[in-house]
Amino acid sequence: MTTTAAATPRPTTPRPTPTWGVTRITALVIAAVAAVLAGVAFSGAADPVLLRDPGALVRWGLPVASTLSELAASLTLGGLVLLATVLPRRADPGMIRAASGVTAAASAAWTLIAVVELVLTYANVAGLSPTDPAFGAELGQFVTTFELGRVLLTAVIAAGIVTALSLLVTSPLGAAWTAALVLVALWQTAQTGHASGAASHDLATSSMFLHLVGAALWIGVLAALAPLAHRLGRDLAPAVSRFSVIAGWCFGLVAVSGTVNSLVRLDTWSDFGTRYGLLLLAKIGLFGVLGLLGLLHRRRVVAKLSVTDGPVAFLFWRLVLVELTVMGAVSGVAVALGSTAPPVPDEPITNPTPAEIVTGHALPPEPTTLSWITQWRWDVLLATAAVAGIVTYLRWVLRLRRRGDAWPWPRTVSWVTGMVIFFWTTSGGPAMYGHVLFSAHMVQHMLLAMVIPVLLALSAPVTLALRALPARQSRSGRDADDSRGPREWLLALVHSRWGRFFANPLVAAVNFAGSMIVFYYTGIFGWALESGVGHYAMVLHFSLAGYLFANALVGIDPGPTRPGYPQRLLLLFATMAFHAFFGVALVTGEVLLVPDWFGNLGRPWGPSALADQQRGGGVAWGIGELPTLALAIGVALAWSRDDERTAKRRDRKVDRDGDVEMDAYNAMLAGLAERDNNADSDRRP
Repeated sequence: MTTTAAATPRPTTPRPTPTWGVTRITALVIAAVAAVLAGVAFSGAADPVLLRDPGALVRWGLPVASTLSELAASLTLGGLVLLATVLPRRADPGMIRAASGVTAAASAAWTLIAVVELVLTYANVAGLSPTDPAFGAELGQFVTTFELGRVLLTAVIAAGIVTALSLLVTSPLGAAWTAALVLVALWQTAQTGHASGAASHDLATSSMFLHLVGAALWIGVLAALAPLAHRLGRDLAPAVSRFSVIAGWCFGLVAVSGTVNSLVRLDTWSDFGTRYGLLLLAKIGLFGVLGLLGLLHRRRVVAKLSVTDGPVAFLFWRLVLVELTVMGAVSGVAVALGSTAPPVPDEPITNPTPAEIVTGHALPPEPTTLSWITQWRWDVLLATAAVAGIVTYLRWVLRLRRRGDAWPWPRTVSWVTGMVIFFWTTSGGPAMYGHVLFSAHMVQHMLLAMVIPVLLALSAPVTLALRALPARQSRSGRDADDSRGPREWLLALVHSRWGRFFANPLVAAVNFAGSMIVFYYTGIFGWALESGVGHYAMVLHFSLAGYLFANALVGIDPGPTRPGYPQRLLLLFATMAFHAFFGVALVTGEVLLVPDWFGNLGRPWGPSALADQQRGGGVAWGIGELPTLALAIGVALAWSRDDERTAKRRDRKVDRDGDVEMDAYNAMLAGLAERDNNADSDRRP
């Protein structure tokens, strides 16, 4: 008889309590406030001014309020992202309620601090103490009359709405929609940064938005995870692993946008010796430390976090505490930078030309074949999206190859080509000249709506994503944890009511063709020219509408219930006729679209605004028909291949089972002949 020795229990360390999360957030706040105070003191931004000094409270309080507002907004966004895509939802319903509580508390703090920031901003701009009797009335005029006041008020309203929704949101979809409101507020915040009144306003705004979103996600998800970690137990490892992926993308966003911001605000290498430059170097150094900590986090902790009660867990907690502290310091230095005058003056354009008054940019040179290639107006947001699209697609293809699955190389070539054309269309010659010439704008439109979508539809990105992205599973890997990762979100979108509706071929065709009329013959066209948001909405809408239409006709991705090939050709020819009608209407039109824009640019070269608009109609009529004709050829080829496949399947079935249909048909004919013969015999005398 043998005896089994009792297993020696492994010594464990007490599981972290909720106070650990509070400690980390407190460290984040203290580090941020200390960094912003040190940076402001170093830059001299809080020194008294000779005329209309608002007082020390305003001079020192505004940077602190801005820092705390950004941290609270980050924590709000982080909590919503946790609810939408990180936290497992099948284990502890109380954890979801706790995450909602953290988000609601952060958004409430954000709302209050945003109000304080609004008040202190006006006091600083007006050089007026908040205790002045006239302050209240002038503050009301500031938020209703001046653009800066309206922007700050919009951020306050968005924060208040998010606070109300955070108390109710528990589903991933609700959290995602609420997070979109936080992004609206961050976009408003990006409008108030350096270069907001200079010629580089568009570039500075889009890069600042990317910077804010990347930093907010990185800081916010980790800070929101800290007070919830004690509830996760053995689900901590997958949650931290998911955060690690988010942090990697955020690192890239912050690095790219920070580089662009530096180039906008610095002119020469000697500018790094200024106070602004030294603060920028300090921020770069802290950011580098943060990147190294993130790498250490991924290599030493995430891979080993298999037991939450051991020393590895405490290694993780110590690393998170340091990481959050460094994040706070980076945020503080960033706010100090925002309060410091950059070497490149942040001033409006002096003696602007008519084109600069209307568009905010200098008039480009007269277009030539070479200038369409060499002229660039970088849109960092859309350029980053194009590069990220190429990187993500190639990573998915490599992932399939590593596990032995094949992916057709023509699809990869089609995707990369489409993304390269998208990059050039939104940042190259079409973007440069599309702002001052209607004909160039129409070239940009045709590329976005008819050329790029066909290439993307033929590359089957949704099919690739569903094959390459892993399904969300619990830690054991045996069952789903009910959270929504990228694959789950994609499936939910494809199978949603709205997804099926807009993917319907008839709806896609009406949306593709009809939205052009709505866009160009209403105020939406002018909004897209004047507003960055309107421009991004235009790019997104026409690219997506074109993809849905192309995918319904020749695409590979799932979604629409495609009609038969004859119906597809009829739908395509009807759309072609509509395009021709639209182009003819522009060619023969005598009324200038958006005359306050195209009619007031003062171009010394090129045709008149009306003649150029009529040329744009020719572009819509001529160039627009070429992709449509290519689609028609594609549908016809697909029809032919489908007939060939049907014939081959029938031949294989005949070889295997015999020609059952033909035998039945011959038997029917023989039966009819026999019946006729019998009838004739009965009629004979």
